[in-house]
Amino acid sequence: MSRLRIGTRGSALALWQANAVAALLAGHGRATELVTIRTTGDRIQDRPLSEAGGKGLFVKEIEDALLAGSIDLAVHSAKDMSVAIPPGLAVAAVLPREDPRDALVLREGRGLPSPCNVGTGSVRRSAQLSGRMPGARFLPIRGNVDTRLRKLDGGELDALILAAAGLTRLGHAPRISQAIPADECIPAPGQGIIAIETRADDASDAVWRAIDDAAAAAAFDAERAVVEGLGGGCQLPLGAIALHEDGGLVMHGIVITPDGSRRAQRTVRGGAADPAAVGRRLAAELADAGAIDILNSLR
Repeated sequence: MSRLRIGTRGSALALWQANAVAALLAGHGRATELVTIRTTGDRIQDRPLSEAGGKGLFVKEIEDALLAGSIDLAVHSAKDMSVAIPPGLAVAAVLPREDPRDALVLREGRGLPSPCNVGTGSVRRSAQLSGRMPGARFLPIRGNVDTRLRKLDGGELDALILAAAGLTRLGHAPRISQAIPADECIPAPGQGIIAIETRADDASDAVWRAIDDAAAAAAFDAERAVVEGLGGGCQLPLGAIALHEDGGLVMHGIVITPDGSRRAQRTVRGGAADPAAVGRRLAAELADAGAIDILNSLR
């Protein structure tokens, strides 16, 4: 049997994710090789992603390679994926979810001064946290996790807000000064989930069922349904998370203006058997609370 070619970005975190998938496939007798692909999002480092076209810029070239047949599967951070998967492709499996929360990272041995400069590449994070960190000035920052940590430790910033999942996977969990509760900063849809994308014809392979994590898959489907229900676009100032509680799902969602002055925020509960339906209900309740008006004001 020929090796499965895994398409991935070349960052340390992307390679960690691709190697995690490779290890799982090896456990099921599938040999693999990594194919590193440089995406538009990797090349653009001089402006925020929201201005460049959104996080979907991290997946387009990899999906193109998948459609062209130069790779056999793609490994993505689920939060980078658009809800509009190109025709001919499918999400075949997701891995168990890592901690989905955002995390505050301080300079080693330092507290958080006030006022302070906090680096984040996410409008969603700065908008939600501005009211909880009144002395903070949120500054845009690009680059991989190690680059951002170097900027912090070099004194360019007083703190960072990063995904706890990425820090943990790269061995930087000790750098987390505080994991921010999800009700204080609702994470991005899909945060902490690794998704495996294949050509649609290959998605029925039994190996994907063997490595798919049902709990993460339910959260993935529910959170993507919220994004789709509000008009799509992974660059929206939107937070949504599905949590498994008492055999069902509890979903929290927020749509917020960049300055935090207007927000639509709701929580819904539903059965885990149809997670997308729970996500659609959350989207509808957010819309009724003014989310569409907020989003239209930002377009």
